[in-house]
Amino acid sequence: MTLTQWFIFILIIQVIHGLGTWKLYIKAGRQAWEAFVPVYNAVVLMKIINRSPWWTILLFLPIINLIMFPVIWVETARSFGKNTYTDTFLAVVTLGLYLYYLNYATDVTYVNDRDINPKSSSGEWVSSILFAIVAATLVHTYFIQPYTIPSSSLEKSLLIGDFLFVSKVNYGARVPMTTVAAPMVHDTIPVIKKKSYLFNDDITKKETSWLNKLQLPYLRLPGFETIDRNEIVVFNSPADSTDNINRFTSDRNYNKPIDKKINLVKRCVGVPGDSLEVRNGFVYINGKKNELPDRAQLQFSYLVQPKTNQFNPKIMANRYDITDRFGIMNEQNTYYFSAISDEALGKFKNHPNVASITPNKQEKGVRDSGIFPHHPDYNWNNDFFGPIYIPEAGKTIDINLEVLPLYKRVITEYEGNSLSVEGNQIFINDELATNYTFKQNYYWMMGDNRHNSLDARAWGFVPFDHVVGKPVFIWLSLDPNKSLFNGKIRWDRMFTTVHGSGERVSYLIPFLVVLLGWFGFNKWRKRKKATA
Repeated sequence: MTLTQWFIFILIIQVIHGLGTWKLYIKAGRQAWEAFVPVYNAVVLMKIINRSPWWTILLFLPIINLIMFPVIWVETARSFGKNTYTDTFLAVVTLGLYLYYLNYATDVTYVNDRDINPKSSSGEWVSSILFAIVAATLVHTYFIQPYTIPSSSLEKSLLIGDFLFVSKVNYGARVPMTTVAAPMVHDTIPVIKKKSYLFNDDITKKETSWLNKLQLPYLRLPGFETIDRNEIVVFNSPADSTDNINRFTSDRNYNKPIDKKINLVKRCVGVPGDSLEVRNGFVYINGKKNELPDRAQLQFSYLVQPKTNQFNPKIMANRYDITDRFGIMNEQNTYYFSAISDEALGKFKNHPNVASITPNKQEKGVRDSGIFPHHPDYNWNNDFFGPIYIPEAGKTIDINLEVLPLYKRVITEYEGNSLSVEGNQIFINDELATNYTFKQNYYWMMGDNRHNSLDARAWGFVPFDHVVGKPVFIWLSLDPNKSLFNGKIRWDRMFTTVHGSGERVSYLIPFLVVLLGWFGFNKWRKRKKATA
């Protein structure tokens, strides 16, 4: 749905509201026309139900308004003396249409200066829970989102079992596009394992489904910084869909709305306008080797030949802090280790039972069909890739059949154009095109674990509208391979920053001191107030 369509939809809602409440406005001492004026009618209604005018803002925030609307319906009914459980039930199950009944079929009286405090302990509980849900949803959607590291693609910088706080405000909070969804969950509701949002996943009905027409257009609030090269970023996977068949090779993904695609965390090694190339597993930007932050450690896969049969790969992996998979490659007892950092390699190769360690890299010019752009004319692989230009908003490039495989998905899926090829000619939106101007910025996201990371080498560019936020803080870290009483909690990583240089510094003790001080101050304040 476009912004114009949403504006019309909102106007229709205002008319429905006005028709159902204008008599109630009059009985509350207001004018009938005030029930029809967008936004202003909500401010007036907050006065009528004796609630803060700030509630008006919550009514216009996607997802949060789904919680607020039933509250407003119930509060409006109670402001006219309808306080029973039946009244509350009818206000909610009729989606607010119960107010039409009060407006036209009853002679209700406005209760001025109504006591808004709950009349029972159960009412107080419900009120507290609703307030907590609204507050948490507001923070989760527009400020800070918790995130758990599920894979080892950024191992050494971020470990499996790290629990992060991801800031939405650094790059600008993205307004939810999927308007009808459960609060504070992503694409799946825990426990019941059901889809958390209303959206028609049927590709054939995607454009016509009324559910999908409720999608908001992309909108992002202003941020205070841009994505810098080598920053760690959380984003929605460009390749995610409900049907994983050919998810990397298809030109279009209809199955999931952008904000409900799976969240991933990678390092942004290429920013808009960069020319990127991978040589022997190392990234080069504009011809220069990319220098990673000192906390980052690149990891590659190796083939290890032991001297004797007394070789235990699991023990070796634990001893030398080697990440990920290992196992026997062939009958000669050559072992495959999927991720070894330079630091671990320097120690591991000197073990008395190690005969040789050989990098397990692909050769230049050997095509890997699983590598972007998934086209036979591009003989690229994980270790030798590019060069490739990363699109920048407002920049124009020449378009021909040679470069089209690199940018076809950008032009069609991400920027919403139609594209066709007739002979040697390319048509964009039914017009002959020899060049193309990009509408938004794109980024190149990769893992430090170069041979065990599903990243941009598989699915290409990440549009800025897919960006979720910036990880800023590790508040908890649990080792999945250890028990609770045997080092499961990584205390040295708790309350540490994600970015930065040098050794990590834990702020756990200062946090606990501040927390105890806060509780102590509140307790002292309540005691002083009680004795005053």
